[in-house]
Order: sequence, then structure tokens, then C-alpha cells
Amino acid sequence: MPRVLNPSDMYSADGPNMLSDVVKKDLVRVYVPNTLSNTVSVIDPKTYKVIQTIKVGNQPQHVVPSWDLRTLWVNNDRGNTLTPINPLTGQFGKPVKVHDPYNLYFTPDGKFAVVMASRDRQLVFRNPHTMAIKKTVTAPCAGVNHADWTMDGKTFVVSCEFSGSLLLVDTVKMKVLNQAQIPRTHMDMTQMHPTPMPQDVKISPDGTTYYIADMMSNGLWIMSADPKKFGHFTYLATGKGTHGLYVTRDGKYLLISNREEGSISVLRFSDNKLVHKWKIPGGGSPDMGNLSADGKVFWVSGRYNSVVYAISTTNGKLLAKIKVGGGPHGLTFWPQPGRYSLGHTGILR
Repeated sequence: MPRVLNPSDMYSADGPNMLSDVVKKDLVRVYVPNTLSNTVSVIDPKTYKVIQTIKVGNQPQHVVPSWDLRTLWVNNDRGNTLTPINPLTGQFGKPVKVHDPYNLYFTPDGKFAVVMASRDRQLVFRNPHTMAIKKTVTAPCAGVNHADWTMDGKTFVVSCEFSGSLLLVDTVKMKVLNQAQIPRTHMDMTQMHPTPMPQDVKISPDGTTYYIADMMSNGLWIMSADPKKFGHFTYLATGKGTHGLYVTRDGKYLLISNREEGSISVLRFSDNKLVHKWKIPGGGSPDMGNLSADGKVFWVSGRYNSVVYAISTTNGKLLAKIKVGGGPHGLTFWPQPGRYSLGHTGILR
């Protein structure tokens, strides 16, 4: 695994415009998988215009940068394929057969791709280039979904959205070490929330804390990244339908998409305080996305509204609302700062 540049900031290689030489000539684009339309919309972020719509496999869920930053993979979940995109030319390649690729990650050393096979209840470790299976790990839960790694890369945490639980996984042994059930939160004295539904997972810049978005509990679960303290949670309400988590380019804040209320909450890492809530005019359904290379714009899909939102990270103002296909989901902005990718819509380090 590449050495962490700054132990006090895991995202120190992700600062504004800190582009690797590998990606400097890549096309500047936003790639939007439209789950209901089976297409990818390609947006020019300079003009806020869709410049291309490409047909892909059935139910594309996320567009995922490869560990070496040379391929963007479209996860066609029900189509059981990954469609490669060449980020230098924007050309879409021949699909690769991969069963149930709901989401896709890469181990920090770049040795394996990890397919989150949600319906199959499996974590499938594969060759990161050919996608040949190396090891299949049965998940003791339903809906394996999102993940993030500790600073040393030895373990990672996976959310199980349909079981309301988390998995602790050993990276090298490719083995599930532990499972923890997320608590329920009280809505009032007589009623309880439904079963938790954990979504995105993100680790703090100092590597000490995991944040887990919970769509049903309408907030974050905060947990120590120490494997010995796995499953000990504190709760922070953020907004209805808490879904996606994104670290700002300066490493000081966490952007939190609240899908069911059309807002973005902003958490300050230094004291775990919510310092802003940006509301989308007229409402919306912000889901998954990522930041521009300079960190000034947060690009996020509007899952139920067939649009993409471009939001200023300076003041939370809506800069553009762009019409795309049906059910836009895990979009990525490209290129992004960083040396290598852990997957999803761009967890770079």
C-alpha cells in the first residue's frame, strides 16, 4: 500500500487540483449512471450541458475509478457486466462479465478489486484488471453496499443496508472478522424508527473515526476505527434520508446528502458539529456524487428527479440543475486529485 503522506490527514493527496500526472490529460467530465434508463449521461462541467448519452447494461449503479486511475467502470448490476470507460478519450469499451456488480472497490495495495455483490450476499475479490475471481467471501448479512479502509489498510468496514449492520473485514486474509448490528433510535417516547439502513461509509482525515450514513435513522452513526471498538456507536441526526458522504478538498468538512429532504448537511471534523445545511430550492433527492477537482463544486445525482445538481461548496448555492436519464445514481467527476482509487464514486488517496 502506498504510504500515507500525512498521518494526520489521510486525504492530504486529495487537495484542490492535486492531480496525478496519470490523469492530467484526461477529459474533464461528469459521468452519470441512469439506473432506470440503462444509460450513462456525460456532462461537460464547464457548460453544465449533457454532451453525450451512452447505452450500457441493465441497471447501472455507480461509475467507479480503478485503482490505477486508468479506467472508469460502469457497474451494470442487473446486467451482470462492467462497462469500461477510457477517461483519456471518453470512449466506452466492451463490457466485462461480472455477476451482480452493485458496487466496486479496490484494496489499498491495488492487488484486488472487491465487488459488492448485494443480491448474491458476497464480497468477491477479483483481479483489478481482468476481473477474474480470486476469492469469494460469503457475507453474513443482506445488501453489502459501501465501504472504506483504515489508515494502515489492514481492515475495512462494509455496510449491509438490508440487515441494518456492518461488517469488519480483514484485507489480507480476505475474511469477515466481525459483524455489528446498528441500534435503533427513538422517534419519540412511544415509537421507534424502522430497522436501520446503513449507506455510505467514510473514515475521518485523522483515521480514528468512521462515519456511517443511515437512511432510515436520518443521521450518522459515529464509530471508532479501532477494530477492538468495532460496533460501539454514537448517533448524530443530520436530515431525512441520510445517504452519501464526501470529504471536502481541504479535509476539514464532511458533506452529507439527505436524499429524502433535498438537503446537504455539513459536518466539521474537528468537533463533529453540523455547521451548515444547504437546501435545494424546490426540494430534491441528492444521492451520490463527488467534488470537482478544485473542490468548489459538489456534483450529486437527484435520484428521484432525473437530474444532477451542481452545488457551490462555498455557500451551498445551487449552480445548476441538469436533466439526465431516469434514476441517476453514483456519478463521478473526473479527473480527481489523488494517487490511487479505493473505488465507489472516487475515494482517492
